[in-house]
Amino acid sequence: MEQKLEKKYGLPTAIAMVVGVVIGSGVFFKADDVLTLTNGNLIIALLAWGLGAFSMIFGSLVFAEFAQRIEKSNGIVDYSEMAYGKRFGYLVGWFKGVLYYAPLSAILAWVASLYTMILLGSENPTNSMGTWALSIFYMVAIYLLNTYSPILAGKFQVSATVIKLTPLTLVAVVGTISGLINQMTATNFANAASSIGSSSGTLASAVVATAFAYEGWITAVTINSEIRDSKKNLPKALIFGALIVFAVYVLYFLGVASVLPTQDIIAQGDQAVTTATTQLFGSAASVILTVFVIVSCLGTLNGLVLSCIRIPYSLAIRNQGPFPKAMVKVSEKSGIPSNSAIFSAALSFGYVALWYASLNELFGRYIGLDEIPIVLIYALYIFLYVWYIRTFKDLSFVKRFVVPVCAMVGALIIVYGGITNPSIGFYLIISVAVIALGMLFYIES
Repeated sequence: MEQKLEKKYGLPTAIAMVVGVVIGSGVFFKADDVLTLTNGNLIIALLAWGLGAFSMIFGSLVFAEFAQRIEKSNGIVDYSEMAYGKRFGYLVGWFKGVLYYAPLSAILAWVASLYTMILLGSENPTNSMGTWALSIFYMVAIYLLNTYSPILAGKFQVSATVIKLTPLTLVAVVGTISGLINQMTATNFANAASSIGSSSGTLASAVVATAFAYEGWITAVTINSEIRDSKKNLPKALIFGALIVFAVYVLYFLGVASVLPTQDIIAQGDQAVTTATTQLFGSAASVILTVFVIVSCLGTLNGLVLSCIRIPYSLAIRNQGPFPKAMVKVSEKSGIPSNSAIFSAALSFGYVALWYASLNELFGRYIGLDEIPIVLIYALYIFLYVWYIRTFKDLSFVKRFVVPVCAMVGALIIVYGGITNPSIGFYLIISVAVIALGMLFYIES
C-alpha cells in the first residue's frame, strides 16, 4: 500500500548520517593519494584537506538553510525542484540515484572487503576473487538490514560512527605525540617547506581526492522527511557533522604523517594505515584497529545504501521514474519502500561489476567511479548556490552572499580538479547517456 515514510530518526542518527557516511573509507585509502598528488609535500597535502573541507563546511551552511525552509520527501530533489522546476529536480534525483549513490556504494563495499582481506593476510587484497565475493556479501547484508530492519540500520549507523572515531582519535593523538618526540613531524614539515615552489604537485587534483573522503555530508537530507523535527535537527546535523569531520580528518592525517615519512606512506599505499598502527600500538592492537576500519567502511556503506533506497521512492511520489506505482509502495512491516530497495540494489550490484571491469581495464581504460560522480554533483550544487543567492533576500549579507560564494569557490576548485582526470571525457559520455535514458521515464504534468 502507498503511505508516507514515518518520522523515526532523531538528531543522533542525523548527525551519524553526516559523520558516519563521510568518515568511512576515504580518510584511510586517500591519504596516500593526496600525498602522491602533492609529490609527498605535507604542507600542500594539508592545504588540500583544508580546501576540500572548505566546500563541505560552507556547502553544509547553505543546505542547512534549505532544510529550514523546504521539507517534502528527499532534500536534494526537493531543493532542486523548487529552484529550477520539476524536470531539473527529477534529473538531479535520477543522477543521485543512478550515477552517485549506487556507484559509491559499490566502491564502499569493495573497500570494506579490501581491508577485510588485508586483515586476513591476503597477498592481493585489491583484486582477489575473495575481495569481490566479500564485496557482494557485504552489499547483500547491508541492503537486507536497511530493507527489513530500518530502525536497527539507524542504530548501526550511530554505533559504527562511534566505533570509527576510536582508531582515528588514537592515531591522531598518539601519532602526533610520537612524531613530536622522535622528530618525524618536524622532518616531514621541514622537507615540505624546502620543496614548496619547486615540486608541490597538483593541488587541484589533490583537492578532488580529499573531496571523495569528505563526500557524504549531503546524505542526511535524503531522510529529511523521516527525521523528527527535521527543520530544527537537520540543519544542526549538517553543521555540527561537517565541523566534526574536518577536525577529525586533519588531526588523523597529521597523526599518520607523524609516524611515517611521507614517501613511505606513498610507497605503501592503502597498507600505510596498518603499518602506522602497528608501529604505534603493536601488531595485536593493529589488528583490532583494522577491524575498526572495516566497521567504519561498513558504516559508510550503510548510510549510502540508506540514501540509495530512498531515491526511486522520492521520484515515484512525484509519479516519475521507472515503475512509479510500484516504487511508491511502502512495506507495512518495515516502513521501507521495498521495491525501491530492490531497484537500488540491482544498480549497486551492477556498479560492483563495473568497478571490477574498471580495475581490470576490461574496457581498455580505468574509469574513475570513485571521484568523477562527486565532481559532477558539485557542479550541480553550484546551480543551487546561485538560486540561494537570488532567492533568499531576507538573509543578512554574510548569510546571503559570503556563505554561498565560499561554498561555490570550494565547489569550483573540485570541478576544476576533476576536469584534469584523464577519464572525465569517457565518464561524461556515459553520464549523458544515462541521464538521457532517465528522460524516458519523465512524465510531463
